Amino acid sequence: MAKDVGIDLGTANVLIHVKGRGIVINEPAVVAVNNKTGQVLAVGTEAYNMVGRTPGDITAIKPMKDGVIADFDIVQEMLRFFLQKLNLKTFFSRPRILICCPTNITSVEQKAIREVAEKSGGKQVFLEEEPKVAAIGSGMEIFEPSGNMVIDIGGGTADIAVLSMGDIVTSQSVKIAGNQWDYDILQYIKRKYNLLIGERTAETLKMTIGTAVRGARTETMDIRGRDLVSGLPRTITVTSDEVEEALHESLKTIILAAKQVLEKTPPELSADIIDRGIIMTGGGSLLHGLADLMSEELKVPVLITENPLDVVAIGTGILLESLGKKKRRFL
Repeated sequence: MAKDVGIDLGTANVLIHVKGRGIVINEPAVVAVNNKTGQVLAVGTEAYNMVGRTPGDITAIKPMKDGVIADFDIVQEMLRFFLQKLNLKTFFSRPRILICCPTNITSVEQKAIREVAEKSGGKQVFLEEEPKVAAIGSGMEIFEPSGNMVIDIGGGTADIAVLSMGDIVTSQSVKIAGNQWDYDILQYIKRKYNLLIGERTAETLKMTIGTAVRGARTETMDIRGRDLVSGLPRTITVTSDEVEEALHESLKTIILAAKQVLEKTPPELSADIIDRGIIMTGGGSLLHGLADLMSEELKVPVLITENPLDVVAIGTGILLESLGKKKRRFL
């Protein structure tokens, strides 16, 4: 019998949870393709290592954008590759797949995700909203009649939701998250230093010396890039405060969205959120000082969950367990 599979189909990473085995795949959502033949050359970590380093006839594609499918065929190839690697499909049965999506995607985008999972080998495909699954994976009691708030910052979207009685009461999704932060840093360095750097370098800066609070970190890092004036390689030193300056506007947008969700929350649930605090999940929650900044701006305690990168995949595992026991309502 084929096992049930939970997929966190993220903009930056794909995590796959197999019932009874836990998280078995955690790889970048990148596919390397030969432009001339259209042939897929590498998927996941192998393809990610090629980003910015390929010859002209090979392109490393990120087929997910802002939490939704940007390139249908490539996502299908990527999922098929990962599922074949797991060898779950037997001659007689195919796995049931639970897949996560951002809160505000359209019915057309939902249909595309469902279709791609079916074509990749799923028998039945269930969709569930990402912040809800993240909350379940974090151990929040969302099926109780009390307010829980989660801020899930991934690669493509920041999903903010208040949950009660197992459903989303109010939510908002903004297309600003980890990937946008990398782009902000890249543009900032280009503007300030006339230096062109790659996405990988921008991401390393963010993770190594980045901060959400000015003055909270005083580290520096040397980076190399191409001088836009001379066209030659050049090295510069970047500080933590410069990274904060680059990210400032994007962080303000996420904070504003969280404030709007709180403003729309019924007062009884707001009282619960003040007692329990807000849980932050996703890779973006690991940005230095972000939880403190959120707490200060929202006037509510903000805590980072354990294993923030894995909670959505863990949540799919918990939901898969309940699939057989009782019928949950999915999208």
